[in-house]
Amino acid sequence: MSDIVMPRLSDTMEEGTILRWLKRDGEEVKRGEELVEIETDKATMTYESDQSGTLQTLAQEGATLAVGELIARIGAAQGAAAPEAPAAPQAPAAQGAAAPQQPAAAAQAPAAAAQAPAASVPTPAARTPAPDRPDEGGRVKASPLARRIASQRGVELRSLSGSGPGGRIVKADVVSFAGEANAPAAVQGGAAAPARPDGAGAAVPIATVDGVSTAKGESTTVELSRTQQTIARRMAESRATIPDFITQMDVDMQECVKLRTELKGLTQRETVPGAGAQQPPTYNDMILKACALALREHPRANASYRDGRLLLHSRVNVGVAVAARDALIVPTVFDADEKSLGEIARETRALSEKVRAGTITPPELGGGTFTVSNLGMYGVKSFSAIINPPQVAILSVGALEPRAVARDGELVIRETMTLTLACDHRVLYGADAALLLARVRELLQAPSALTL
Repeated sequence: MSDIVMPRLSDTMEEGTILRWLKRDGEEVKRGEELVEIETDKATMTYESDQSGTLQTLAQEGATLAVGELIARIGAAQGAAAPEAPAAPQAPAAQGAAAPQQPAAAAQAPAAAAQAPAASVPTPAARTPAPDRPDEGGRVKASPLARRIASQRGVELRSLSGSGPGGRIVKADVVSFAGEANAPAAVQGGAAAPARPDGAGAAVPIATVDGVSTAKGESTTVELSRTQQTIARRMAESRATIPDFITQMDVDMQECVKLRTELKGLTQRETVPGAGAQQPPTYNDMILKACALALREHPRANASYRDGRLLLHSRVNVGVAVAARDALIVPTVFDADEKSLGEIARETRALSEKVRAGTITPPELGGGTFTVSNLGMYGVKSFSAIINPPQVAILSVGALEPRAVARDGELVIRETMTLTLACDHRVLYGADAALLLARVRELLQAPSALTL
């Protein structure tokens, strides 16, 4: 039989979650057929079989396994599993060696029970530790989620019996054991907290969450998806390792408003009947194009910082932060400096639709050299986004709104927007950030260059 392991479906993938098997256990599989849906750190991917034969699934749906761990086997035919049959008696043989000791232990148990005092009768929480099941690295086989929950609740993994594939300890095993261990304590301690000796104060309702008493009421534990876990890890790494600073500039967007109005009328006139209305470029598309042109002139901001070295990139690939369901996904517009404003508009719209539909692919999420994040549509005037490592800068876009500004000694109303640039101070300095942001502002205040 051929082993199928958890594949590496993205350059940052460390583990994946089996969402759904597309073929049943024992079913014939052909090479190239879709086999399983896997949730990675970036997206949900369908993995195709590279073998033909009979499927034997080893990982359950919902299980999270590290890259390289065994998830299934495929045999050449229905009888392909026969060669492995001799290996099965090894487990009973091992049990058979210990079998003669069981009657002796059973015979000694009544005598021991007669001599022991009544107080020594084990409580329901007591459990005989299961034999160690170390994996190849010397650790007990357990999913990452099970390890985290066990660490939080003080559960020793070696005392559990795993119900997962190959005896692997999964979340349900830890939660079940923790619940059993806390149940007797709750019974012994009473259903309610003891009253204060002085009788002062009203009783506070106590709720139970996973066997732990809390005064916060009922709580629901929500497990993070692989994408959410990756976002949390990368953003924590960014804050912990990047000495960032921010610069801000207000941009007069009056000319961009005029340009978009003209383009909107032009696209409406060119709409083909039955093909749907064309959409004009958004202000975010204009900002993305302006950033791409500015990055071409300031290559130090179009770089990556790794191991004390600066990598200058020849391509300007701008990532666009898109709000998905319970996540923030950043697809990439490649070679944005070489694309027209219309091309950028169509591409960003298509990428956003893929993100919201959950059909975005890892290649469309990688390769970014700079990121634009926009919260202006939510009325946010300004904010500072977190740099996406190994990139060295990110631009935050605030709301477009009419503001009173001074022009030629007079107070006038202009459509204005605040841009915030966060930079990695190991690579960019104050003057670098100011020059880059000033160039972006210059392009937006005279946007004819964006249409070239």
